[in-house]
Amino acid sequence: MTDSIIFHIDVNSAFLSWEACYRIHHLGGKVDLRTQVAAVGGDMTMRHGIILAKSIPAKKYNIQTGETILEAQQKCPELILVPPNYGLYEQCSAAFMEILREYSDVVEQYSIDEAFVDMTNTCHLFGTAEETAELIKNRIRDELGFTVNVGISRNKLLAKMASDFKKPDRVHTLYPEEIEKKMWPLAVSDLFFVGRATAKKLFTMGIRTIGELANCDPKWLKTILKKQGEIIWGFANGIDCSPVLSQAAPNKGYGNSTTTPFDVVDILNAKKVLLALAETVGNRLRADLVQVEVVAVGIRYSDLSYVSHQKRLRSSTNLTLEIYEAACELFLELWNGAAIRHLGIHTSRVQDDNFIRQLLLFDDTDYDKLAKVDDMVDRIRERFGIDAVKRAVFVDQPIDHMCGGISREKRTVDYSKLQIQ
Repeated sequence: MTDSIIFHIDVNSAFLSWEACYRIHHLGGKVDLRTQVAAVGGDMTMRHGIILAKSIPAKKYNIQTGETILEAQQKCPELILVPPNYGLYEQCSAAFMEILREYSDVVEQYSIDEAFVDMTNTCHLFGTAEETAELIKNRIRDELGFTVNVGISRNKLLAKMASDFKKPDRVHTLYPEEIEKKMWPLAVSDLFFVGRATAKKLFTMGIRTIGELANCDPKWLKTILKKQGEIIWGFANGIDCSPVLSQAAPNKGYGNSTTTPFDVVDILNAKKVLLALAETVGNRLRADLVQVEVVAVGIRYSDLSYVSHQKRLRSSTNLTLEIYEAACELFLELWNGAAIRHLGIHTSRVQDDNFIRQLLLFDDTDYDKLAKVDDMVDRIRERFGIDAVKRAVFVDQPIDHMCGGISREKRTVDYSKLQIQ
């Protein structure tokens, strides 16, 4: 039986790299952001002021992805900040994935900037695993302008761990026989699936390296950390049986949330935000030809505390108004009257769209008519843009009529207003 050959390919400082390439190759820029103390950050005026990506030189100042722009600027006042441009990122990601699919028909896009590639059946066409990885890495750099790291192993976990070794523009192997030398000395916090909370628990248990975790009694770990203890013990020993999936698994739930442009302190504005979120969630459900049975609402107050509440519907749905009405009901039960900075609608128990609605004797709602209206609105927006149809309640309002997910201001950048060096 042939040993599996799995690549994990990860773009180095993806958002920043893509921005740097675009500025140099399309806008005539002379300064490479990747060599500067630079970061991609949200708009503080829109209350999206966090670091989304950073350059390698920015790591020297301990600037962290996810921290606020204010925190990052306190660490380095000279930090160069550039606005996010998700439209650009999606184009770069598509070009990156297109190259990978020329080397294998089994490519799993793991995120916008990373992918697993099963090279087991095609690697021999290009050379050894290391030679093929170098070929792919160099081609991406030469044709697209940005660099990647490639991790090589027998399974997805070890390939991903390998790609996180020294950066940028590197190929690393982490075969099972190399685990003890290359992976076990690493801090346990570097292991995939070990977050901050779990790492803290492991530290208090005296487990500081991946090797120490690997050599623990798995039954003891499971009694303390439950199912996760069993999983991370397996990962520490390089055990992972998950296949590379060329087609994404069906969504188990759909949801969107948004940070409001101002503190919401009244029911009217809260309901407008929920309606805007219901528009985008409903649109996604209908696009995937599915319905949901459970709707949940999440509220983050201005003090950053978070609460959520959910309900099971009488019948599965993908109708915008039905999702909205359920969300409003949940919101009124949940809200304590405090100022709100973030709202979300989340759904679960996904069903195929051919699920038959259970009719009620005293329910006179014309669901067929609502479905036809939603379908027509979806078609118009798809053809002429999302602003082609807008509910009257959103006219001349600061609340975007289709909010959630990637916000509008992050999708494009007006470069004429920026000073490109």
